[in-house]
Amino acid sequence: MAAPARRMRGAAAALTLGALLASSLTTLATAPAANAAESLLSQGKTATASSQEGEAFPAAAAVDGNLTGTRWASQWSDAQWFQVDLGASKDLSRVVLTWEGAYGKNYEIQVSDNGTDWRTAKTVTGSDGGTDDLAISGSGRYVRMNGLARSSGYGYSLWEFQVYGENGDTKPPQGAVRVAGSQGNWQLTVGGQPYTVKGLTWGPAIADAPKYMPDLKSMGVNTIRTWGTDGSTKPLLDTAAAHGIRVVNGFWLQPGGGPGAGGCVNYVTDTTYKNTMLTEFAKWVDTYKSHPATLMWNVGNESVLGLQNCYGGTELENQRNAYTSFVNDVAKKIHSIDPDHPVTSTDAWTGAWPYYKRNAPDLDLYSMNAYGDICGVRQDWIDGGYNKPYIITETGNAGEWEVPNDVNGVPDEPTDVQKAEGYTKAWDCITGHRGVALGATMFHYGIEHDFGGVWFNLLPDGLKRLSYYAVKKAYTGSTTGDNTPPVITNMTVSPASQAPAGSEFTVRADIRDPENDPLTHRIFLSGNYANGDKRLIEAKWRSTGNGTFAVTAPEKLGVWKVYIRSEDGRGNAGIETKSVKVVAPPVTGTNHALNKPTTASSAQASYGGCPCPASNATDGNTGTRWASDWSDPQWIRVDLGAPTPVRKLQLVWDPAYAKSYEVQVSDDGTTWRTIHTTTTGNGDIDTIDVSATARHVRLNLTARGTGWGYSLYEFGVYS
Repeated sequence: MAAPARRMRGAAAALTLGALLASSLTTLATAPAANAAESLLSQGKTATASSQEGEAFPAAAAVDGNLTGTRWASQWSDAQWFQVDLGASKDLSRVVLTWEGAYGKNYEIQVSDNGTDWRTAKTVTGSDGGTDDLAISGSGRYVRMNGLARSSGYGYSLWEFQVYGENGDTKPPQGAVRVAGSQGNWQLTVGGQPYTVKGLTWGPAIADAPKYMPDLKSMGVNTIRTWGTDGSTKPLLDTAAAHGIRVVNGFWLQPGGGPGAGGCVNYVTDTTYKNTMLTEFAKWVDTYKSHPATLMWNVGNESVLGLQNCYGGTELENQRNAYTSFVNDVAKKIHSIDPDHPVTSTDAWTGAWPYYKRNAPDLDLYSMNAYGDICGVRQDWIDGGYNKPYIITETGNAGEWEVPNDVNGVPDEPTDVQKAEGYTKAWDCITGHRGVALGATMFHYGIEHDFGGVWFNLLPDGLKRLSYYAVKKAYTGSTTGDNTPPVITNMTVSPASQAPAGSEFTVRADIRDPENDPLTHRIFLSGNYANGDKRLIEAKWRSTGNGTFAVTAPEKLGVWKVYIRSEDGRGNAGIETKSVKVVAPPVTGTNHALNKPTTASSAQASYGGCPCPASNATDGNTGTRWASDWSDPQWIRVDLGAPTPVRKLQLVWDPAYAKSYEVQVSDDGTTWRTIHTTTTGNGDIDTIDVSATARHVRLNLTARGTGWGYSLYEFGVYS
């Protein structure tokens, strides 16, 4: 194609030699200078583009080092791109675009590990051409300029596209890991070089490590933490090492996980268990002690606290002393096999540290899981007079156990904004304890999209949240250029405490996107507080405009969590949640069974909040229930006191429901006739239309829906 007049392609041919030299000197003087630690990674590498204006303007011309002599130019349309293959994954710091007169007004700098899946490292709007010097972070093999809008009717044209970063020749420090320094002035070192743990706990499957490890690296993460180490661990360690990331290798001990979790071993008397664990741990220490990803060994998780699930009083104290003494035995064994990596042990409260101080002198440092009260750890360490540093092995936003209850009596989950602030606060408090707190593996690089996943994960369902970017900013110092998630505020549910089962209730929120990306909304429900089911199930809902949604309530009673999830199409999501209390739908007419004599074939005397007599099913209180023995068949009946017209029954089931049952009526309590039968009960509220006149009404329960018995919160009989 003939060159447009405005392009100065032919002008250079008329320059004198002196003018050419002057031009070259000017170009060299104004070219962006690399930082001392940077290398130019792109020059001479393979470059491709969506199109080129002609043979004279190939993609390779933009990476040949000739800043004003050769260039790439695209066809004259939008949605064009230019990319360079660096040959291997590199840590990136800057991209410099030297535009010709036909420049990109709006464009993205994107990074990929495989040339197929791209993530946006920087978004530019309103560029005025010339030279765009853009700071980016993270790592990748491919770097692309994705053109969104041209500045003129011509295409996109680049004199040079320069990518800067680490050239890969300088590997992360290797060598022995030490806790160096002295009281109150410690630091972790790797190969003699200072090392601050900037970490996350690891959640995805080990098989997915190649997919997620580059993302961790882009966040500034240098460490991940695991809870167990065995023969399956090697691929995770290999992938971590390939990305310059180290691993806190965990070993699990009963009763791990703190309150409500994990097994009850007797550390005073069970030498078989202790010897088995000691042998097992020693095996894997010997296996992975020389692996370049290994940072340290972590023995146990929240077991000092968790022992309260198994013991009390003096025996609890004996067990805690025995447990921490065993941890010391493990530490000594690990040191005898691997003197080049520290040993620590994690617990859930600083109240565990006196036991470690007394019984585990061979630990090199302590570890602690702390969430909402993270900033109190420093003072506890000072008050305890401890002589070892620590790392925080879990932290983030406040947990269920640390927040006030909401109007429905369940923990009031922090908002996305509050959660992000929680991570920022945590990191500030950790780094504020200089010389003692040696870093953290914050919780949690997880992708589970369930009750706990939404509460704690940085990317549930693979979608990045505000907390993700808060951690990235803490570790890298910046999220400039990142496309950030939608922000949801002022979420309300109405009615919050009286939503009839199966009917619609209203959810409203203010939803905005910082980059004004178009948003897609979804509504989910969790029955965690209603029936223990932590899954998130998409609700039946409809949008009524302006951030308002009509949501159909579940059929099962109890307090449910309702979630708004807004996605921006760029891998980000805002998630907000409130509770809603689902109640039995109102039934018109009089409940003739209310407080009438009620009997049953059996009633559970204990277990699960019982005794649960038959009368609980007709007391008008959905907080009490009747529960039968765990066998078929069973029955429950109510005496209405006199022949009564019966037009509707409402059965409010506990999760222990009837799959098959009959509704029977009688005039004398002896001879029964069946007026309704089902074999497809599902445990939802059953509202049944019938037509009969009788004094006695009975449910003849023939097949349970679970392994438990039958259980009813309410058995209503209406005229």
